[in-house]
Amino acid sequence: MQSFRPLLVLALTTTIAPALPAQTALRPAPSGRATSEVSLVYPQGQAPAGAQPMSIRLEYGQPHLRGRTLHTDSLVPYDKAWRTGANAATTLKTDVDLVLGGAALPKGSYVLYTLPSRAGWKLIVQRPANQTADYDPSLDITRVDLRQQGLASPVESLTMWLIPSTQAGPARGELRMAWGTTALSTDWVVKSP
Repeated sequence: MQSFRPLLVLALTTTIAPALPAQTALRPAPSGRATSEVSLVYPQGQAPAGAQPMSIRLEYGQPHLRGRTLHTDSLVPYDKAWRTGANAATTLKTDVDLVLGGAALPKGSYVLYTLPSRAGWKLIVQRPANQTADYDPSLDITRVDLRQQGLASPVESLTMWLIPSTQAGPARGELRMAWGTTALSTDWVVKSP
């Protein structure tokens, strides 16, 4: 009888185990959404009657390297427009008229792509009709040359910033992005009415 006891325990375990519900664990999504926003306000006591705060907002999917090489056929290839993020279009919404990298953009919503090449990167600004990953050049409004800088330490997750300046004069700043060992940037300034 002693020799049957381990077999009986094994038989009961395999019979009962499938009946137990599988425990599900929360897992992080492969990529999340990220936002950078600059709020624009009038100086104290200088706002026109009824003026509301305004903003410039950048929203993008945040992919991660996870040991991958950045410029390959499947991950940000050179000489091909890239949606500049993961899973959905990268959008720029501005409540004010802007000059972005020298290009005038009326207030509104835009979709951003980048065009990486070994010679340099361009920022592509498109009308918002394109909300998919598929690039359609007929929707291009402008292309802006981006300043490029190498980074000593790689950035694991694509990160984008709208960095406001503290300089006197019209509101201005820098749109900056970094991923892997590459940092890119261009200037923005609020266009005077």
